Amino acid sequence: MTPKQQRFVEEYLIDLNATQAAIRAGYSARTADRIGPELLGKTCVADAITEGRARLSEKAEITQEMVLRRWWDIATADPNDLIQFRRTCCRHCHGVDHAYQWIDPEEFATALSAVAAGEASELPTDDGGYGYDRRADPHADCPKCFGEGQAHIHGLDTRKLKGGARLLYAGVKQTRDGFEIKMQDQGKALENVARHLGMFVDKVEHSNPDGSLAPKTIIIKAAG
Repeated sequence: MTPKQQRFVEEYLIDLNATQAAIRAGYSARTADRIGPELLGKTCVADAITEGRARLSEKAEITQEMVLRRWWDIATADPNDLIQFRRTCCRHCHGVDHAYQWIDPEEFATALSAVAAGEASELPTDDGGYGYDRRADPHADCPKCFGEGQAHIHGLDTRKLKGGARLLYAGVKQTRDGFEIKMQDQGKALENVARHLGMFVDKVEHSNPDGSLAPKTIIIKAAG
């Protein structure tokens, strides 16, 4: 292996980008997108990369089983442990005779005060009683919501996430309408597991008239 090829191996192990590694190793930037993959196809280079990866894994105490387990945990995590779409009861679902139900007497007193202050015009009653809990399920016979309840998006406290949910969580972004929970790509994680187990075979067809590579296809191997 030439000194330039050795340099390519060292650079490739940094970010696994063949084109950029070729450029950093001193190959022409104009042809690096072709040279990089060609170098990866050379046995001596491929062997050196394999040895380099093994050394890095050993140094970091990372095994293939650990990586595979992490991919599998992400792929099989339940998104409901991270964020939930809930249909919960409306104010009439569990009220007495399906009348409007208040949380407690204090809430009802606040509503009465609003009328007295001219902030509301309709005098409320407490015919529906107290004990409203927005987390309760809708009542199938509710005449107001017809058993459909109300829709809520509920994000769990990310400080308390455990197991697959913690691995699945990839951050949160505040938006104009609320917030957006970001999650790892479960489909990609499952694909990585399948590739690791040899369930996929990447096949490149050299069939274009000009000699260029045709698009990559993925062949799924039958089980057994």
